[in-house]
Amino acid sequence: MKITEQIKQPIAYEMELFEQKFRLAMSSKVALLNRITHYIVNRKGKQMRPMFVFLVAKMMNNGEVSERTYRGASVVELIHTATLVHDDIVDDSNRRRGFFSINALWKNKIAVLIGDYLLSKGLLLSIDNNDFDLLKIISVAVREMSEGELLQIEKARQLDITEDVYYEIIRQKTATLIAACCSLGAASVRPNSADIEKMRKFGELIGMAFQIKDDLFDYGETKIGKPTGIDIKEQKMTLPLIYALNNSTKKEKSWLINSIKKHNKDKKRVKEVITFVIDKGGLEFAETKMKTFQKEALTLLVDYPESEFKASLILMVNYVIKRKK
Repeated sequence: MKITEQIKQPIAYEMELFEQKFRLAMSSKVALLNRITHYIVNRKGKQMRPMFVFLVAKMMNNGEVSERTYRGASVVELIHTATLVHDDIVDDSNRRRGFFSINALWKNKIAVLIGDYLLSKGLLLSIDNNDFDLLKIISVAVREMSEGELLQIEKARQLDITEDVYYEIIRQKTATLIAACCSLGAASVRPNSADIEKMRKFGELIGMAFQIKDDLFDYGETKIGKPTGIDIKEQKMTLPLIYALNNSTKKEKSWLINSIKKHNKDKKRVKEVITFVIDKGGLEFAETKMKTFQKEALTLLVDYPESEFKASLILMVNYVIKRKK
């Protein structure tokens, strides 16, 4: 059995019911809208976000979930999907998870409107049910995701990202959404409890580890794997690169910055940068950091009673840093 299916097993029923509820949450009287949202629902990815919501809720609540849990999972998916649709327009991207993006099939104007529609659907789902606490959690996440993206754009221009700024960017860009899912799961069954903040922190730590793992993929799957260098081509400052920059001589630093700024399309030069980062110990450093975040996340689960849901969350944390893509 694939590890993702193993993780999903204790919440298989909830995930199936969630899909039905999610389809309903997207429905509209406009035929074009329904055609597009039907397409969105059918190209779903690993569904890690709703899985976090259900696993946390069930771990907290003796294996039970509430209607609020389903709404929390739907709100996250609606609002997250809205941000992805808008991201594809901004990046002028034609593919998403191997499928054509909305903007590739229906052009930008319709894609922007679809993103707006999904966002408003998410907001209304919470407001109509007085789930203001859940709405606040997801709204904070969206604000932080936008801030993180803008902070990265601002810093990428100067290539002066310190390790601390890097953590702040990935905390906002990637970790904040996983943190929102985990705290939503807790808030849906235990409103106003200390568990909400604890689970937010848990999700944040997983998100940090998740992003560092993504950074490492840019340098190839194994030490001898085929590096992609895509992040370098896009002038993205990743943790291995920041470490190499911080541990370089003045001469090496200027060569590195010059390579990323002016020669990032030159395959040979990108390869040299990758080799340089590996030789400086950038990968080992990033891997150690990733494992530190993973261990901290697991520590936060210690006090909860043993259950298949807790076991799945532990599997999920380990999967994040062991995944192959």
